[in-house]
Amino acid sequence: MSNSQILKQTNKIFFDKNDISKSKILNILTNALHKCEDGEIYFEDMNSENFIYDDGRLKNVSYNNFQGFGIRSLIGEIRGYAHSSEINEHNIKKAADTIRSISNNYSGIKEISPRVVKNRPLYTNKSPLENVKFNKKVSLLQDINEYARSLDNRVAQVSISLSGSHQTIQILNSNEDTLADIRPLVRLNIQVVVEEKNRRESGGSGYGGRNLYNHWINDKNWKSLVREALRIALVNLESKPSPAGQIPVILGSGWPGVMLHEAVGHGLEGDFNRKGTSVFSNKIGEKVTASGVTIIDDGTIKNRRGSLTIDDEGTPSAKNILIENGILKNYMQDKQNARLMNMKPTGNGRRESYAHYPMPRMTNTYMENGEYCPEEIINSVKKGIYAVNFSGGQVDITSGKFVFSASEAYYVENGKLKYPLKGATLMGNGPDAMKKIKMIGNDLKLDSGIGTCGKNGQGVPVGVGQPTLLMEGITVGGTKTS
Repeated sequence: MSNSQILKQTNKIFFDKNDISKSKILNILTNALHKCEDGEIYFEDMNSENFIYDDGRLKNVSYNNFQGFGIRSLIGEIRGYAHSSEINEHNIKKAADTIRSISNNYSGIKEISPRVVKNRPLYTNKSPLENVKFNKKVSLLQDINEYARSLDNRVAQVSISLSGSHQTIQILNSNEDTLADIRPLVRLNIQVVVEEKNRRESGGSGYGGRNLYNHWINDKNWKSLVREALRIALVNLESKPSPAGQIPVILGSGWPGVMLHEAVGHGLEGDFNRKGTSVFSNKIGEKVTASGVTIIDDGTIKNRRGSLTIDDEGTPSAKNILIENGILKNYMQDKQNARLMNMKPTGNGRRESYAHYPMPRMTNTYMENGEYCPEEIINSVKKGIYAVNFSGGQVDITSGKFVFSASEAYYVENGKLKYPLKGATLMGNGPDAMKKIKMIGNDLKLDSGIGTCGKNGQGVPVGVGQPTLLMEGITVGGTKTS
């Protein structure tokens, strides 16, 4: 679908169906922002569904539909924001009057008229909710459950979630732009619990992206996810207590990039750096990681979970080099922070919904390839830990301190994987850990499309990735002294 067709479709959803005049809305916006530096009105229509299958039966099916708008005004660091779940002329005018009250001390004037901005679509505009019939979705969940239980008699529980959404947005802003996007999003998660000799362990696997459900109707694809979840569960069934102390840690490719996302990525978001609360504040041009480390945030990868044709302010997404060969090059910016820092917006202005204001957020964040084969990295370690998957973590932006729990890890001795570990927790300081990277693999992989990032109470879909890498002297919390 072309940009003009997308705009025509969004005009029907937001203006024709609600019987409001777009020209009147533009006049309201002009009056509201005529003394402001910037601002926009953001319209959103969201349809979503979620299936939960557990204990051999369909436990919950939920559908949700909402429409709404948010209108924002910006003057320096001051932000006005008002929103409503009902799109009509009265509510838009009332919201506009509210945000206009902050602009009394600004003398600028901006007239607003519609201009279509063309963008290269990165995903289909079709709805995954309409793509596959209800009965076929339920049958898929039943087939997954039966297949998982047929693979091993130690399977005690299978939990499956299938979700999809179809989001339509249109943005009218103070730069005379009319922008629109239609975004699909799907996700399948499988959790398998195994039991043997009164011991229970679990393993999970998932897949998602900005596409349709068709990927999983092919049993070859969903069966591979089931086998992976079962494999991790059985590995954990054989796991031994993790050693504790400062030891070398090998991080696997793909999903372990979530540690990079949390420990470094958030610290590179513009608002934290403008306010001086990030450990990376005022360090552009300085060496902040080990040599060879290049970190990129790329919202332009086709069909990826974190990708966006335009961000939630209307800026086209981009491939942004944040750190290059250890040198800090750039921060991720929305419009407000970019202007205040005398920098350019990077296509990272994101919001959870119309009820939230945009702020700098990651899209798909990953580390570039190095020169080593993964086998070389493992072979170089005399005693250490190989962390393949993480179940969760957190970071303090101001200090850079992080804590991550490994859901699949192995003890490494003399270059060999000896046995799986349980209870391995990685702790440290993000910038400090990045300086301890000694070897970077050549096997860059992005995660399977399951990530959601939280910030200031807002959640948005993201992607992460990295090659295999070796970090020396990382603190590992465990139950056994190394």
